[in-house]
Formats: sequence, C-alpha cells, structure tokens
Amino acid sequence: MSVLVLAEHDNKTLKDATLATVGAARQLPGDVHVLVAGKGCEAVAHAAAGIEGVAKVLLADADALEHQLAEAVTPVLVAAMAHYDYLLAPATTTGKNILPRVAALLDVAQVSDILSVEAPDTFTRPIYAGNAIATVKSADAKKVITVRTTAFAKAAASGGAASIEALAAAATSAGSSFVSAELSVSDRPELTSAKIIVSGGRALGSSQAFHDIIEPLADRLGPPSARRARRWTPATCPTTIRLARPARSWHRNSTSPAVFPARSSTWRA
Repeated sequence: MSVLVLAEHDNKTLKDATLATVGAARQLPGDVHVLVAGKGCEAVAHAAAGIEGVAKVLLADADALEHQLAEAVTPVLVAAMAHYDYLLAPATTTGKNILPRVAALLDVAQVSDILSVEAPDTFTRPIYAGNAIATVKSADAKKVITVRTTAFAKAAASGGAASIEALAAAATSAGSSFVSAELSVSDRPELTSAKIIVSGGRALGSSQAFHDIIEPLADRLGPPSARRARRWTPATCPTTIRLARPARSWHRNSTSPAVFPARSSTWRA
C-alpha cells in the first residue's frame, strides 16, 4: 500500500499545511510520496524531499499547472492514483477544490476533514458544525481524504532525503483559465500556519478598537512570524465577526421580485 500527498505551495515555498498532511499520511500503511504540481517549482520539490518520512517526490512541472487550477491538476492526480491506495490533501481552499473532482472520477466517496486515523480504513471527522465527531469507515479500494491540518502534528521539515522524479503532465485548458488573484499583503502569517491566533468580535465596537486592543495583544504574544490577527471589517459577517480568518469574501446580489425583495448579501469563504 502507498500514500500520495498533494503539496500545498505557491510555486516558491512549501506551505506548512503540507507538513501536517504528511504527519497524517505517516499514520497510514505504506510509503508516503508527495506530488508537487506547478510551474517553476523545483525549489518546492526539494523542500518536499527534505520532509521527514517522505520516500519520493513527484514533480509535475508544466505551464498549465502554474496556477494549480483544479481542471488542470485533477487529470494529473487521477493518472497518478493508478499506483496509490490513498490520496491526501490539506482541507484548504485548494484541497477542497481539487480532491472532490478526483474522487468523482475515481468513483469513490471522499472522506473529508479528518481529525484522526483510527485504522487504515477508519477515520474521525466533525459533523453538525463540529458539535459531533463521526467515525467513518471507508470500503473503497482507493481512499481520497482531506485533512484538518490543526488536528495532526507536523512532520519535520528537514531530515528527509527523498528522491525527486519528474511526472509528465499534459497541457490542458479544460475550459477554464486564470484571470487574476487578489491577495492580502501582511507581515502576519496565513491562518493555517500561525502558531498563535488572536480573534475579536462585535463587542469591540469598531475597527479602531480592534487596532488598539487586539493587534497589540497579538504583538505581545509572539513575533509577527508566529501570530495572526484578522482586520476588523463590519461587512465581513453581519452576526459574528471571526477575525482570525483570511480576508477573502464573495458578494452576491439577489433582486428577484417574485421570491424576495431586493437585497444584498455578503458570503464568506
């Protein structure tokens, strides 16, 4: 049996979420291999090769994979799964976008957001908004799994000496194309890699109070590389403001007079 982990990266650096996913993969039987899909991401492949417990790194480097669109990465994973029993990815935006497509093409049921590995075919995962924990046993021959990275210890980023093998990746547009990316710029880490998370809510009353109270508290608790404080924005959530989440939102307008009066709603990722 063998395990394939989809690496989370930006073509330059390997994300900490991959280390936690490798930590989960090491609890499964068989060798752990890591797939790095992107463009000009040799540095990421070398970083993945250094992870403790990784036996091999597969490098799929192609123009079509530069932005890691799900339509481009999915065929690469489906082809690679001919040689693997497990496919794991972090339960991040990228993992949640790609792995359900792979599961559908492999005709298996995905096991999502696992918290622990109880046996080679048995896992726990949260249900009912985290108010209950379900134990799930998968009967599929190939298992497609997303991992809640905060539930697993991270594998050491150094100490490994895995080989790197080039993997052919057919160039395809698959009916989609990359347009642009709007990324927040901050000296604070991403939520998935922050060691200290400080959050606040409506009780603060204003964005100025957030800056005056929450950010100084985060600064006292750790250096910028270890802490995360989310900017206070009233439009983020009309009921509860979760300040530790990434600054990303989508907006939907509904103006159907037959069902609802005209209104504007804000949806969080």
